[in-house]
Order: sequence, then structure tokens, then C-alpha cells
Amino acid sequence: MNVLLDVLGSVWWMIVAIGVLVTFHEFGHFIVARRLGVKVLRFSVGFGKPLWSRFGRDDTEYAVAAIPLGGYVKMLDEREGEVPPEQRHRAFNTQKLWKRFAIVAAGPVFNLVFTLLAFWVMFMVGVTDLRPVVGQVSGIAAEAGLKPQQQIVAVDGHRTASWTEVVIELVGRALDHEPTRITVSGDGGENNLVLPLDELAGKVDEDHLLESIGIQPWRPKLEPVVGEVTAGGAADRAGVRVDDRIVALDGKPIERWNELQDAVEKAGRAGNALTLTLSRDGAHREVAVTPEMTETPGGERYRIGIAARPLPPETLKRFLAKRQYGPLAAVSQSFSETGRLATTTLGMLGRMVTGAASTSGLSGPITIARYANEAAQMGLSRFLYFLALLSLSLAILNLLPIPILDGGHLLYYLIEFFTGSPVSERVQIAGQYVGLALLAGLMGLAFYNDILRLFSS
Repeated sequence: MNVLLDVLGSVWWMIVAIGVLVTFHEFGHFIVARRLGVKVLRFSVGFGKPLWSRFGRDDTEYAVAAIPLGGYVKMLDEREGEVPPEQRHRAFNTQKLWKRFAIVAAGPVFNLVFTLLAFWVMFMVGVTDLRPVVGQVSGIAAEAGLKPQQQIVAVDGHRTASWTEVVIELVGRALDHEPTRITVSGDGGENNLVLPLDELAGKVDEDHLLESIGIQPWRPKLEPVVGEVTAGGAADRAGVRVDDRIVALDGKPIERWNELQDAVEKAGRAGNALTLTLSRDGAHREVAVTPEMTETPGGERYRIGIAARPLPPETLKRFLAKRQYGPLAAVSQSFSETGRLATTTLGMLGRMVTGAASTSGLSGPITIARYANEAAQMGLSRFLYFLALLSLSLAILNLLPIPILDGGHLLYYLIEFFTGSPVSERVQIAGQYVGLALLAGLMGLAFYNDILRLFSS
């Protein structure tokens, strides 16, 4: 049942995310076309047979179609059907070059606008992330002089408030094997170090970047003491009580709460019971607990129905960083975050083309659905971050100079601008075939990556 709910939740939140972003994208084409005097015949959210449609006072048909993975704006065009002479001035193909360029570019531009708006709201709501405090170090990180308990406050001069930002700044430089200056803070103030990323051997694994460099994020020591027991859960039924200290798992001593979490997940996957040794009132007792699949904000996990004591406020402040700004300050943060992610995304695409980065990062609808569901369960700010990142990716994808995408049409218009004549219909038809082949290849690779992730998870 939980698996079914998880699948339905993933599908639902993917439809919500794609529906919002596609509608915004197509609205860009629609509103600019209308403003520039082009007649819009149909505005459709989704592909295929319309589930609902109606005509507005402007004679435009508004429709919601059966396949919610896209959408389109159909404009009056002599290349797609007969146009009455009195309507010819409103056909798309008869417009001046700058108007056609503006109408096509409006879709990706509106995706960029949505990205900025989503980040703006996110920063006003507030987003919490892990503060980039260093735990254990080894390898080239130790060689550079990085020490435990230092905080990475900048990478090549770009300020970093979280581990997410540190990884974003480091990943491209690591793939390029480029020595990188990092600024760290500690007891003695701030100082600069150089990470010798040129010493990384072979291809860098983007998914395990920090481990490759030799950095473990700092984690506060969470004592294995029970702070909460879920009524009716596996631990409650076994007799576990609040304030019990878990001193051993299957006879092996433990010192941290995360050791229990790892053991519960491992036992759950294997279908085994887990023996807990509890210390209560000076005496030890053993109980057997069988992990159960449970719905959590991060997806389905094996749990036994207990939680640790909360961390002290001063420890939480050092461990977590919450970024929250007023309306004006959030504007600059939104532009900064959009610029940072756009630069990183474009850099990764370039490295994929040259072979410097793996194409395993490409994601299809299955992965997008899972991420949408997880982000939605983690709260508004995380879902807004997911929407902003997806919207930015759609903008960049649509601006690629691939025939059939917006970027391909913009390329044709640039050629027309410099040559003084439109690209021939024969060339455009050939380009469509090439574009379809490239797009099919990208989608096939994305689906392949999705399947690999499913079987490896």
C-alpha cells in the first residue's frame, strides 16, 4: 500500500510541477504573440485529445489535453493551412523578423522569470541547509591544510553558506582538474587554502565529490538515547521506552544515533530482526525489533518507530544554516542563485559534450517524479527550489540550438538576420528530422539513466 501511495504521490507532484512550468512557458509564447498582433488559434496545456476546451472572446481555443508532459500554442500560419486574405497580417509567418524572434524567445524567457520568482519566494519563506563545517579530512583536502571544525565560507571568492553551494562551486573545477582556492574560517579568523584538484585521479564521480576530495561534512554527535517512541510502532511493541540508551546492536557496541539508523535500514532491506541492547535504570536488557517500511519526508524508509533526543539549540545553530530575507534582499539573492545554477548547468552540459563529465546526470520523467514527490514532502521552500531548478533546466534545454526546440528556431532567425533571407523550407524540414533524432536520443538516455537509478536504489 505504501509503495502504491508513493508512486501515486510521485505521479501527482510531477504532473503539478510539469503542468505549472509548461503553462508558464507556453503563456510566454501566447502573451507576446497576442501583444504583437499574431492570432492564436489554440492554447493547450498537455498533448493529445483535449479533456476540456472552450473558446474565449478572442476566438482562441483554450484546452487541457490528456498527456500532461508538455503543451503548445498554435498560431495562425500560412505554412499550416489556408489563411483568409483579411487575416494574413495576423499570421505568424508574415511577421517581421524581430517579432518572430520575440515570440519564440518568450517561452524560455518566461521560464527564467519563473525561476527568479520561485527563488524570490523561497528566500522570503526561508530555506534551511547544512552549514559547510568540515568533519574528518583525508587525501588532497588534508594535503591542502584543511582541518576539522573549519567552515568553508568561499570557493574562488564566491561565498558559500551551505554544503549545497560548496558542491555546486567545486564540481566543475574538479571535473576540469583545476587547483581551487577556498576560504575557511576557524578560531584564527579567515584564511585561504588551495585544493589541488589537479591531483584527482581519473574521472571525477560527481555524486561522491566530497569523498573524492577527502572531506566529510561535520555531523554533531547524536547520543543513542531514545527521545520519542511512536505509539503502536515496532519499538513500542518490543518494550522500548523514552530515555532508554541503546548501547549495542546485535551485540556490537554503538556510540552514535546514525549507527542505529544505518543498522535499521540494513536489517529492513534484508528482512531481518534487529536485537537492541538497552540500558535502563542501571540494568541492561535485550529486545528484538523488526524494521517496518514507513513513509517519511524524504520518501519510504525502514523505521522502528523511535526518535533521538533533539539537539541543543547552540549545536543546531552550528549544524544548520537558515537563509531568510526580506522582499528586497531576496531579489538579489534570487538573481545570484539563478546565475550560479545557470553557470553550473551550462558548464556541465559543455563537459558532457566534450566527455569531461558523465551523462549519468541526465534525468527523465521517473527521476523527476521521485524528486518532485520528495521535495513536496520536505516543505514549501524545498518544493520551490525544485521548481526553480526544473524551470531553469527547461529554459536552458529550450535554448539549445537544436531544430524543433525554441533554440533551433532562434538559430534560423539569426541566420536570416545575417543573410537577409529566410532559411529554405527544405533545410528546415531536414533540420526537424535531425532535431527529432537528437531529442529522441536525449530522451532515450534519460530513460536509461532512470532505469539504472531504479535498480540501484
